[in-house]
Amino acid sequence: MDFLQLQGKRILVMGVANKKSVAYRIAKLLEEAGAEVLYVVRSQERREQLEKLLAERKIYVCDVEHQEEIDCLASQLKSDLGRIYGMVHSIAFADYSDGILPFHQTKRQQFLQAVDISCFSLMSVAGALADLLDRDGAVVTIGISTTTMASESYGFMAPVKAALSSSLAFLTKSFSKFSEVRFNAVAAGLLKTSASAGIPGYVDAYLYAERVIPRKRALSTDEVASTAVFLLSPRASGITGQSIVVDAGMAINYFDRDLIEDAMRPPAK
Repeated sequence: MDFLQLQGKRILVMGVANKKSVAYRIAKLLEEAGAEVLYVVRSQERREQLEKLLAERKIYVCDVEHQEEIDCLASQLKSDLGRIYGMVHSIAFADYSDGILPFHQTKRQQFLQAVDISCFSLMSVAGALADLLDRDGAVVTIGISTTTMASESYGFMAPVKAALSSSLAFLTKSFSKFSEVRFNAVAAGLLKTSASAGIPGYVDAYLYAERVIPRKRALSTDEVASTAVFLLSPRASGITGQSIVVDAGMAINYFDRDLIEDAMRPPAK
């Protein structure tokens, strides 16, 4: 039974870097559900790196920092396919080459680049593909569950992801003038991915999150991917403009008794 009603639907997946990527796990679940997945990566080098992993799949190249490449992608898709049902936007980047600095020391160029790649790219790509998306299509992006929490280990990306989350309502509204395309996000808790491993201090935060989660087991990438696939499916037709938190209950458990006792225990002398 095709419960998710995704059989045969064409879905663009942007952001696969390797087999640990959230985008890759979403794509695999979409393929298992019978969808036709089209891949978009940021460079020809990345395409060559993924040729074995994505053997016999259609792979397009688009660096979202360049509008001309976004426009070229739209033209290629129109020529090759005509229409697509949906899109997965799993793209984020922040320049942490200076390490994690106090927020007020964030450099203008670093912040604006992060906004451009991680947030504006969703708006730009959606706009370029507006005429290609099915009237009842769906777009899903990947956010974070802690945009209002001053997590030092995530640097200046939380405000950027907050902007991404806010854009969902505005994209839904603007697209509603001519379609019923839905825009949603999976607001994910801390995950073990190759990208996150490169963020200074992230591993410690990940291990701490594992202690806070009620089940004492970290959130898995597939748990995030499963939610994304559901949001893409017609079964989620009543959900739009939303960020669905998927954090395995982390946000409800900060006052866990064991964590409080650890925090209040006098330091060893």
